[in-house]
Amino acid sequence: MASATPQTVRRQIAQGKPDPLYLIVGDDDTEVSRLAADLSGLVEDELRAFNLERLYAGEKGVTAASIVQAAQTLPMGAMMGGRRVVVVLRAERILKPKRRGGKAQEKEGGETDDGPPENSDAEMLDAYVRKPEPLTTLVLVAADVDRSRKLYKSLQKEATIVECWGLRGGKDAKVDLRQVARQAEVLVKQAVTEAGQQIDPAAARLVAERAGADIGTLRGDMSRLLLYAAGKAKIDLEDVTQVVSTETAHDDWAVNNAIGRGDTAEALRQLGLAMEAGGVSYQILGQLAYFVREKLPGTDMRRVPAAIEALFRTDLDLKSSGGDPRVLLERLVVELCRR
Repeated sequence: MASATPQTVRRQIAQGKPDPLYLIVGDDDTEVSRLAADLSGLVEDELRAFNLERLYAGEKGVTAASIVQAAQTLPMGAMMGGRRVVVVLRAERILKPKRRGGKAQEKEGGETDDGPPENSDAEMLDAYVRKPEPLTTLVLVAADVDRSRKLYKSLQKEATIVECWGLRGGKDAKVDLRQVARQAEVLVKQAVTEAGQQIDPAAARLVAERAGADIGTLRGDMSRLLLYAAGKAKIDLEDVTQVVSTETAHDDWAVNNAIGRGDTAEALRQLGLAMEAGGVSYQILGQLAYFVREKLPGTDMRRVPAAIEALFRTDLDLKSSGGDPRVLLERLVVELCRR
């Protein structure tokens, strides 16, 4: 089958005519997650417990064989047009497994220079790809793939492949910074419009320039900006400079210090810096819990109950994958800054 855009796949979903196999690959985590969720929506709410299955490749018990078994299970209500959807997340663990000695070239028959042929599990999944169950839509979601492997070559022939590389045309595409900046500016304006707001052209340009070719940075900056400027009719350059910064160094306790001052913009900015520097969500949550437990009672006891409730809610959402960790922490920071 041919490659497709997210828009093409969404038209298939709207028409109720999905393909049996999809491979969604790329670094645009937001678009990848949205498209996987849209495909999951093919299953009616009352049948989700039976006809929708989400698997995480690499987790205990999740192998290529178990994926095939899930995909071959007939959907409830099959006689009435029911469809089963199986979404496999982190599929790069199957499609781009680690190899001994680093990168290797695959020989004929799946054999590599530094290891054995693809294992029987991969062979089983490859066999399924070549003859999928027509009443199931199998969705493989991967950050990257090994394009030299036999399994990927089968997917190229049989699956609908959707590449989501954000501001880049492809994984290895040459980047035209001027074109990327224009594309990023369009995405900024689109996000602001969808939020029911407007943005000054200079402000949109600054957000776009800050992101460069990194779609993750662009989406993170837009998330913080829209959270900071919520309720404001028009976002201006001052709003952007308050939230978006090219600064990379950060103080581990800068978020807490900004919350203590009630400085929402600075707290969000410092949180962004911490996350971009590789900060772990649970470590940051622990620092915020320390602030609520040790610092907040000395400033305003009336805020403590609501702050504790917000902490527990965020902790629960993080543990249950109730949203993007960065967005959940940003929401918590805004709530803690409220006087």
